[in-house]
Amino acid sequence: MSSHQYLSDEQIRSMVLREIEWDPAVTSKDISVKVKDGIVTLTGFVHSFPEKYAAERAAKSVYGVTSLANDIEVKPASARTDPEILRDALQALKMHAFVPDDRIKATVRDGFVTLEGSVEWNYQRDSAETAVCNVSGVRSVINDIRIKPSISPAMVKERIEDALRRRAEVDARRINVSAHNGKVELYGNVRSWLEREEAERAAWAAPGVSSVGNHLVVSP
Repeated sequence: MSSHQYLSDEQIRSMVLREIEWDPAVTSKDISVKVKDGIVTLTGFVHSFPEKYAAERAAKSVYGVTSLANDIEVKPASARTDPEILRDALQALKMHAFVPDDRIKATVRDGFVTLEGSVEWNYQRDSAETAVCNVSGVRSVINDIRIKPSISPAMVKERIEDALRRRAEVDARRINVSAHNGKVELYGNVRSWLEREEAERAAWAAPGVSSVGNHLVVSP
């Protein structure tokens, strides 16, 4: 039995802090970490939205982390007006090859960008969010873009199960999939938070998926 199974909250906290410090995408020294029963809470400040999620990805990669709350606040180094942010966000959407920008609407308030509209694939929805989150001055992104289902639930379920079996990071035997009207539910157990996320990414990659309910339990 692996000694990893006996990691205390303080040991997990120490490893999360080291992993965040190790990540070159995270430059802020104002990030705090709390851990209780394997649940990690990140607080503090960073200068950009991508840096906030770089810290989150680093924390999730640590063995023993069972859940995470990212309460880091984005404080841009230089203030920008909402019209400036909106102008650059719209340009970013237009320039991204995977984004059907004519079907997406963006609004900005106090640096918070809201995306609305509809697309056929989740990668288009994610690409739109990625495009605007890199715009200077963005503090957060609210992604309300909808996905229109285009294939049968049975086919969605079959494609997701095939994708899970192909992925080395995921033990598909421990995961059950259900699909109905574009809504997918995942049940079962996984060994790490990253495996949980990998299974969810596999589900989102299927055409016509409009939502994924990830009920997988992390059991290191």
